[in-house]
Amino acid sequence: MADGAPNTEGRYRRGVGVMLVNADGLVFVAQRIDFKSDAWQMPQGGIDKGEDPLATARRELEEETGIPPHLTEVLAETDGWLRYDLPEDLRAKLWRGRFRGQEQKWYLMRFLGRDEDVNLETEHPEFSAWQWVPPARTMDLIVPFKRTLYGLVLEAFGPTLARLRADADA
Repeated sequence: MADGAPNTEGRYRRGVGVMLVNADGLVFVAQRIDFKSDAWQMPQGGIDKGEDPLATARRELEEETGIPPHLTEVLAETDGWLRYDLPEDLRAKLWRGRFRGQEQKWYLMRFLGRDEDVNLETEHPEFSAWQWVPPARTMDLIVPFKRTLYGLVLEAFGPTLARLRADADA
């Protein structure tokens, strides 16, 4: 399934995620507006029916951060779809209870802009703050139910992230 059609057999909503890295090899994370706890995440979102996953990633990144596609470069993508399950108490609240979680295609993108190009005051704001962090730090910031997913993303992009850090240190 290349488009946004949901995986109804497993009841996983199709989506994408973006690991955005700057010239120093640091990862963009943002704090969610709608969580009472200190919940940070990388940009992500659902695929619209018939929408290409990469087009979704670019759209979601711009909708959530104000960063337009021309200020990014795609460096890598996951080979397949990565899943996470929602905790039971969130399943009924999100997506009208239709999905047990999400399966996502992830993209590693280089940020070509300046920090001033980030604008969280979008049409439908999702984040209240943002920061650049070392890749491994994302595991400490993410909500617990997404930690396994983030571990898979870090593993998938590890070799490219290591090259980026080496280039930044050179």
